Formats: sequence, C-alpha cells, structure tokens
Amino acid sequence: MATKVNEKITVANAIAKGDLWTRLSAAIMGAGMFGHQQIVKGIMVLACEVAFIFYMIASGISNLALLPSLGTQEQQKVWNEAKQIYEYTAGDNSQQILLYGVVTLFVIAAIILLWILQMKHSYKLQRKMEEGEHIPSFKEDIISLFNGNLHITLMSLPCLGILVFNIVPLVYMISMAFTSYSKEDEKLMLFDWNGLTQFQRVLNLNGNIGKQFWHVLGWTVVWAIFATFLNYILGMILAMVINRKDTKAKGFWRFCFVLSIAVPQFVSLMIMNIMLQPNGAVNVLLRNLGWIGASDSLPFWTNVTWARITIIVINLWVGIPYTLLQITGILQNIPNELYEAARMDGAGPVTIFFKITLPYMLFVTTPYLITSFVGNINNFNVIYLLSGGGPTYVGDTAGQTDLLVTWLYKLTIDQQYYNLGAVIGIITFVILTIITLVTYRNSASYKNEEAFM
Repeated sequence: MATKVNEKITVANAIAKGDLWTRLSAAIMGAGMFGHQQIVKGIMVLACEVAFIFYMIASGISNLALLPSLGTQEQQKVWNEAKQIYEYTAGDNSQQILLYGVVTLFVIAAIILLWILQMKHSYKLQRKMEEGEHIPSFKEDIISLFNGNLHITLMSLPCLGILVFNIVPLVYMISMAFTSYSKEDEKLMLFDWNGLTQFQRVLNLNGNIGKQFWHVLGWTVVWAIFATFLNYILGMILAMVINRKDTKAKGFWRFCFVLSIAVPQFVSLMIMNIMLQPNGAVNVLLRNLGWIGASDSLPFWTNVTWARITIIVINLWVGIPYTLLQITGILQNIPNELYEAARMDGAGPVTIFFKITLPYMLFVTTPYLITSFVGNINNFNVIYLLSGGGPTYVGDTAGQTDLLVTWLYKLTIDQQYYNLGAVIGIITFVILTIITLVTYRNSASYKNEEAFM
C-alpha cells in the first residue's frame, strides 16, 4: 500500500485531491502537518515561511527591484557651507546590489522548493491517515535521521556548504560577465548590465583583448599537453627502469626522486626563479666559467621561447616524482601470469610493453591523465611563481607565458577588469568540462571497466 501512496505523491494531486488541511498548505505552509498529527514539523515549516515574508518585506523586495538597473544614484560631491569643505554622499553600490539580488533569488528558490516538499509531505500524511497507517511522531523522525535516513543527516551540511561557498559565488561571478563592472570608464562603484558585450570582446579576433585571449588559449593548450604527457612518459620510463629486477637499491632511487615532493612546491619554484634571473646563480656561474660573456646572460625569463621551454623543463622536475609513484604502484600490480604467458608465446620486451604493460597502465591511469591535464590548464603556481606570466608586451594585459587562469588573476586582482575576468572564467570552465567529459566517456576506463579485472 505504501508503494501505491508514493506513486501518487505530486503537488498536482495534493491540490486536486487533498483535504482541507492539505490545500490550506498552499497558502499557510505547514498547515497540512498541523492537521495530520505532525505539529512540531508544521511549526518549523511555518516559521520558515514567516521568516521569508519578513525578509522580503525588510530587504528582499528592494533587492529584486534594484537588480534590473543595478542602481542609478551616483556618488555626489556636495559643498558643506558650515564646515567649508566638500562632502561626498554615498551613491548606489552596484556590486552589493548584484550580490544581494543573487542571494534573494536563491532564497526565493529555496522557499519554492520547501513549499513543494511540504505540499507533497502533507498529501502523503493525508493518504497515510486515510489508509490507517502509522503517522511518525517528531521523536521518531529525529531517530530516523540516525538510522534509515542517515544519508540526509550526513549530506545536509556538505550540500549546504557547497551551496553557500560554491554555487552562490559561482552564479555571482557568472552574473558579472554580463555587466560593465570594470575600471574602464570608472565602472567600479556604479555599473549596469551590458549583455554579451564582454563575450564579443573576448572572442573577437580583431580586437586587442580577443587577440590576447586566443593567443593565451593556444599557449595554455600547448603547455597542458607538454606538461601532462612529458611528465607521464618520462615518469613511466623512470618507474620501469627503477622497477627492473636488475636495478639495485630501488628504494634509494625512489627516495631521491620523491624527495622533491617533500619540499613545498612554492619554495622550489621561487628558488628556481631567483637562480635563473639575469644576475642569478646560473648566469653568474656561466660567466665565471667563461661560457658566456662577462656582461651577457641567458634570457630565461626575458625571451618568449626561452621562458616557455624553461617552464616546461622545470615542471618536469616538479611533476615526474608524482607520476613515478603512480606508475610504480601499477607496475607492481600487473599480474605476472600475463608476462609469463606472453614469453611462452615468444613475445619480446617491446611486444610485451605495447601489448600488456602500456595498455594496462593507460587503462588504470586514464582518469589520472585527465585530472593532470585539467590541473595543468589551471596550474597557477608554476607559471606565476616562475615567470609571472612574462615577458609582457607593452599595451597587453596578458604575458607570453600566461595561462588562462593566471591571466584571469591579473585581470581581476591587478587590473580590476572584473567583467572580463568573469568571462575568461566561464570560458575556461566550459572548455575544461567539454574536454573532461568527452575524453573520459570515450576512454576504455569508462566503456569497459572490467577489462583487466
């Protein structure tokens, strides 16, 4: 009978077939719980409705009213005759208006969801009473949160945290992309909506911002490919060499490479940045050895090609130990029976590698490769701490080694182009989502999960 009840629990049925208490819940939230023996829960739901009404009266309605315009009152400079000075009157703050408007929309969405849930719950209680089933008391509902409904207890706070600290700020950031919020034309305090204007600027190949975007996007993809696959290939070769039966002191060699992980990455990168400066330790040493002129220096950070190659090489030193650990664990778990059967069939080392070892490693590490590729696209530390995104041409906001993520940082923190930064963030998110989903869904790890079981 419970299954029959659950199949018909909808808001439409609650309104059409509900009793007086259930229908009253459409206007007075929690009334259906009052009338169906769940008074405490009814009071809690009613309190949420009352709080929502007070919030909307106090500020919610005004927040929504200002959201379409984002404010119109500019800051004014007024002469105070008594004090003989100019005073500034506070105008509208579009940033706060946008934030409060977004929060208000989420509050409205939350109360709508609560209204739907309490309507369905009221109708469910009604059906239980009609069928003579037991109506749980408030104490029984609390106990169920630690038994049958334990998932609700465990997931409530994490979901609330994701909503407050991830989803709401994300929607707020996305909203900025459709405004004129920028230091351009002094739009930092009072700005308005401008639709897809910023998207057109970023994607337009003929504009300065557009040229920089496509240039940075191209370098970001090239960097991610080299940083991911060179780390993977060299780390795999290194792991296989150390894992050979003939290699002595395997633990010592692994320790030597893993030692770099123990040193905080930002410390290593900053030291490298200092050592490779025009008057850093490397150039000074080369001068003393007579390999370069007394006044010369290798352009590690001043030449575009040198800077990009230097970053990729240093990233190998930083990233290979992680791949070494991953591949070492995989190599030690490949069944020996596969190798023995291949040798009995006359397969050589090259054939065994391409037919057994490599397919097995790719099958297991495909998710790792995807996350590494995405991580390298967003690898802020390596770029910012080594080259700072430079060298940068005059008039550009992006340097020649900037990734999308470091350019976004500069646009927002350093240069206060908040709307352009939001657009870059949205485009980066879309690109990463497409790459991740398409790659993973077409991988053997997804299509054939039991291939090497």
